[in-house]
Amino acid sequence: MTSSKPQFVGKKVTIGELGKTQSGGTPSSKHPEFFNGSIPWIGTTALNGKFLGKNDAVKLITEEAVAKSATKIVPEKSIMVGIRVGVGKVAINAVPMCTSQDIVSIVGIDEASWNKEYISLALQYKAPLLAAQAQGATIAGITSKTLKAIEIPAIPINEQNRVVDILRKLENQVGFVRKQLCGLDALVKSRFIEMFGDPVEENRWARITLASLCTKLGSGATPRGGKAAYKTSGIPLIRSMNVHNGYFESKDLAYIDEIQAKKLDNVTLHKGDVLLNITGASVARSCLLPDYLAGGRVNQHVSIVRCDPNRMLPRVLNSIFTSDSYQRFLLEHSRMAGATREAITKDDLETMTVPLPPLSLQYKFAAFVAQVDKSRFGGMLRLLNSLSGIMHASFFSVADTD
Repeated sequence: MTSSKPQFVGKKVTIGELGKTQSGGTPSSKHPEFFNGSIPWIGTTALNGKFLGKNDAVKLITEEAVAKSATKIVPEKSIMVGIRVGVGKVAINAVPMCTSQDIVSIVGIDEASWNKEYISLALQYKAPLLAAQAQGATIAGITSKTLKAIEIPAIPINEQNRVVDILRKLENQVGFVRKQLCGLDALVKSRFIEMFGDPVEENRWARITLASLCTKLGSGATPRGGKAAYKTSGIPLIRSMNVHNGYFESKDLAYIDEIQAKKLDNVTLHKGDVLLNITGASVARSCLLPDYLAGGRVNQHVSIVRCDPNRMLPRVLNSIFTSDSYQRFLLEHSRMAGATREAITKDDLETMTVPLPPLSLQYKFAAFVAQVDKSRFGGMLRLLNSLSGIMHASFFSVADTD
């Protein structure tokens, strides 16, 4: 009986063995004429795991800018990796371009032996490992030496092509399901406005402060030690990366132990809680707590908004928060409140007002959403994301044969 286990398991190669590494640089802003050229220049924000072209450039710089700065032209079809402010982000350049000093490019890869997309996908899988090695007080980063030491499985080119084909098809399926979900979300938003009006400007219903409406408003904390203190299982700790508008992302869900959780007892999650991000780039994102996470905790970037269900249904409150107009309101408020970053304080939350429509109407809306939920592919999306994680691990985890 022959084994179905790939025969290349255990064979590995370092990134440094694949080609040369090339650092980038930023032309001086003292010479604005440098930024009126034809050569694409990018920073880490452009790294998206895809092929980058001229339209992805942050700026178009001149040949003189290249000659008089530390930046260099990266040959097309090189692999670009973020080493600061986006550690581990990856992309392939479809055209020659330049990069900032926050990016290291791997150039001169033998195309007869290596599929560039395979290397890119392997590095995306290794991104958490790279991020975990980042150091620095103000801006954490890694060195090119750290990047060059990363190992990926060394397999024949035909096997690399097969892996890329499988993962790209899976990625396309995830994208298709996400598109379907967006269509259903738009339907729910449209129905909400039809039934209740604009939640910021509507005056048919009395307005009520969240302090009067809610039985709980509050955020938690990160256990001492940060990410290093998280566990592989235990009591869920919800972070801002888990909270998206209208849906909960279980990927990268953190866990803490009983001792850590005890210190966060005042932010124990209950069924029906609304989660609202209150700091940082994801501020104002809101979703309902999945029932299976009741009993978990939240960190300092997420607020529990627990409304009195005899006055407002959680699903309605979350729809208010995620409506276009209330999102604008929350974002504008966060920029006024945060001195150096976006933030919504507890005091801000308590004084915010929302319309209070009749419960009978709220129940009709909830029934409509329940019907829409039956048509959702949310379960399929979770399955595909889970399958994607398993497939990446099976292809890119390197077995140690030493």
